[in-house]
Amino acid sequence: MSNAVANNKAETEAATNSSLKQSSPNSQPANSSHDAKLLNGSLARTNGLTHAASSAVSAATSGVTSSSTASAAAAAVAASNLLSAVAPSNALPLPPSSNGLQMPYERYRADDTSYVPIGQFYAGRSVFITGGTGFMGKVLVEKLLRSCPDIRNIYLLIRPKRGQEVSARLTELLNAPLFESLRREKPKELSKVIPISGDITSEELGISEKDQNLLCRNVSVVFHSAATVKFDEKLKLSVTINMLGTKRLVELCHRMLSLDALIHVSTAYCNCDRTDVSEVIYAPPYNPDDIISLINWLPEDILDQLTPRLIGKRPNTYTFTKALAEHMLLKEAGNLPVAIVRPSIVTASLNEPFAGWVDNFNGPTGLVSALAKGMFRTMMCEKNYVADMVPVDIVINLMIAAAWRTATRKSNNLLIYNCCTGQRNPIVWSEFVKHAMTSVRKHPLEGCLWYPTGDLRMNRPMNTLNCIVKHFLPAYILDGVARIMGKKPFVVSVQNKIAKAVECLEYFATRQWRFKDDNVHALLNTLSPKDREVFVFDVRHINWDKYVERYVLGFREFLFKQRPESLPASRKRMLRLYYLHQLTKLVAVLLTWRFLMSRSKRLNDLWSAFLDNALKLARLIPFL
Repeated sequence: MSNAVANNKAETEAATNSSLKQSSPNSQPANSSHDAKLLNGSLARTNGLTHAASSAVSAATSGVTSSSTASAAAAAVAASNLLSAVAPSNALPLPPSSNGLQMPYERYRADDTSYVPIGQFYAGRSVFITGGTGFMGKVLVEKLLRSCPDIRNIYLLIRPKRGQEVSARLTELLNAPLFESLRREKPKELSKVIPISGDITSEELGISEKDQNLLCRNVSVVFHSAATVKFDEKLKLSVTINMLGTKRLVELCHRMLSLDALIHVSTAYCNCDRTDVSEVIYAPPYNPDDIISLINWLPEDILDQLTPRLIGKRPNTYTFTKALAEHMLLKEAGNLPVAIVRPSIVTASLNEPFAGWVDNFNGPTGLVSALAKGMFRTMMCEKNYVADMVPVDIVINLMIAAAWRTATRKSNNLLIYNCCTGQRNPIVWSEFVKHAMTSVRKHPLEGCLWYPTGDLRMNRPMNTLNCIVKHFLPAYILDGVARIMGKKPFVVSVQNKIAKAVECLEYFATRQWRFKDDNVHALLNTLSPKDREVFVFDVRHINWDKYVERYVLGFREFLFKQRPESLPASRKRMLRLYYLHQLTKLVAVLLTWRFLMSRSKRLNDLWSAFLDNALKLARLIPFL
């Protein structure tokens, strides 16, 4: 696999060099000058630091280094100065002419001879993908190879990891279950995937000059999905990946000779400080360049102190930096053909490449998995609020179609697509939990610790009490038994991880948003019937009951590595756990009643009177 990739990469370089040499002599000097300007990245870079912020940074750094005994006071003063220096005067929406408001779409007409099918559009084109080894990136690569068979090459930005070279990581990626049908039916397609060694956190994305030239001469479509999605990420790293990484990619895109579309993957929750979110870019809370400058100048301990005040009403650094990245993209893109796709909560696949595929425990997946194991029973959640989840293949199909639209219908606006389900096919949290509960009982996991049950609450004291009684008390008991038996305890550690995940998701489960998706719906109407069948992103067709069942079967197979053949034995175990659960509830009720009876004479008298009347009534039954 790696040799084929290397040969393909060499052939691509040779072909491009040959085509350049064969160009017309009259046009060669001008083109060479233009190529040199683009490939050498002559675009000027500025850090965008305002004078006020620069003064605050200087004061902060000098205050911290001048005296070790006054470092705490200096940090507090620096924080105050920095916030006042970069805080915006207002946060109004940007002018409609540049904020992504879309011109009316033309509906598809069968007699439109200018219509180019999506698959045909990608024929002969090369694509560059960042984040290609992530959850969404894998599905994007597989879909492009399977549904756009004439695509030329797919360049993946891959970071060497844990001593693994990029070629080894690519081989591991293409050997994943996700690519099984391609390996079986179209093995030659996999050779079109070419690794580009780099790192989103490095200058110029860590890409060598040779590979930069290769990308700039060949790539016409770019998908930028690389991001840190950790909600509790440090501000410095979150800014470096989500903002600086985007800025560096845009600088590279400016040097591409034939770029037709750049698709930036954001999140619908980047504007979670608003209840109604339209398909526009809203003014950010701070100047993105100032925030970048702050993380470059300030010590990390001061940044950690600043973080809660900087992110304001947003719950984490992820949504904060994603909002700033959108505004920065609007500013840096210039005349580049750009579109932004904002998915809500991305979950397992609906249909492609097969139903229920998922490769991580992020978001609802981890909590439903814990529920299936019998380890998760209560959380803070408004059960009647919409759970805006969207299957990963729906998002990918929209991204592919958005790139097609951006390239074939030129626009001066930066277009935005809110990829969500809440407007067209909503499901509330209580329904999702009900479907999940039914499915995890019908298709139980091996080694389930207890019968799956659970409740959604909005009463915090009651939720905390239930967490102690139903989560941590059994965890400590089980770990104590494990220690006595000489085994390694693990349940308390798992419960701590679950509690951390619940804390991150609580903000999104106790609030509700209305994400407008008019651009998505309009884009759907421009597709031909065949393209709608191949690149499905109409969320109205999702059957939530069936989807959640496949979701459960998916994480059972792909995350827990449990085969369908083990289901009969797991169901028998689940039946035993059900009876044990009911018996435990009965014993708990009897013990509680016994305790109350022993503590209250009045209650004891009432109980005796009730039994006496019940016996008298029973004796009268034969005469009735």
